[in-house]
Amino acid sequence: MSLDDERNDGLFGGSGETRTRLPEGEGGDDVYGGARRSARPGRSSSRSLVTVVGVVVLLIAAIAFANRGGGEDSAAGGDAKKPAGSATAPSGEKPVGGKTEGIATGFAKTEQGAQSAAANYAVALGSAEMFDKAKRDAIVNTVYTPNEARKRQPTLDKVYSGKDFLARIGLNPDGTPPKDTKFVSRIIPVGTQAKKFSGDSASVEIWYSSLFGLAGESTTNPVSESWYTNTYELQWVDGDWKVADFRQKDGPVPVGRDQRASTADDMAEAVEQFGGFTYAR
Repeated sequence: MSLDDERNDGLFGGSGETRTRLPEGEGGDDVYGGARRSARPGRSSSRSLVTVVGVVVLLIAAIAFANRGGGEDSAAGGDAKKPAGSATAPSGEKPVGGKTEGIATGFAKTEQGAQSAAANYAVALGSAEMFDKAKRDAIVNTVYTPNEARKRQPTLDKVYSGKDFLARIGLNPDGTPPKDTKFVSRIIPVGTQAKKFSGDSASVEIWYSSLFGLAGESTTNPVSESWYTNTYELQWVDGDWKVADFRQKDGPVPVGRDQRASTADDMAEAVEQFGGFTYAR
């Protein structure tokens, strides 16, 4: 069976449920407390009650001991020290507050800022908005350095408006999806790392999954998942990180789980209902 056969074989026929099998106890017993006790030696109800009460008392005492340490001195001595409590330290920079053409901008001039910029720019460059001329121009001018944006726009226009390319991915000649379908193109960053950083330039790798295709009952290009790693060469220009170049390679690709694909309607609704994120390292 080919890869295309596997993708088209009832892809939208499932319920989206994950099959879960609970463990079974030995001898038919339920491991969560439903064991059949009739086959075991019986105990008197009074003895069972004493056992349960004893367990509850011990549990309450353990909780009280764990929470002790504030206010009055403990019975063990007046100079007993309180446990040193400290909040979990936050990691990474705060997400940026600014946006240009709906894209996060104004990143810090740090390694973490460069990684955040790469993640957010990857999301924009992999979005469905790239198939709209006006929105594509806005994304390119926001994400790339001015020189790189001028160089790339003619090539991108040619690629994204090419009838053969649009036909292969199932879109109409004007870049719109066919009737009763929803076009899906999303990038979901999994992680980033700075390979190089020298103040005004940075090289950042981003590992991500990509959803791409058409959600619709009759589509021959259903939404599928792919995995890539992009390397972005960034430059600090006019107070922000900009893309000067990038490279792409396949993977790493995880092993797929035993889950049924969702229906076309569920997939289309999810794209409408779930918005994207502003990514910060």
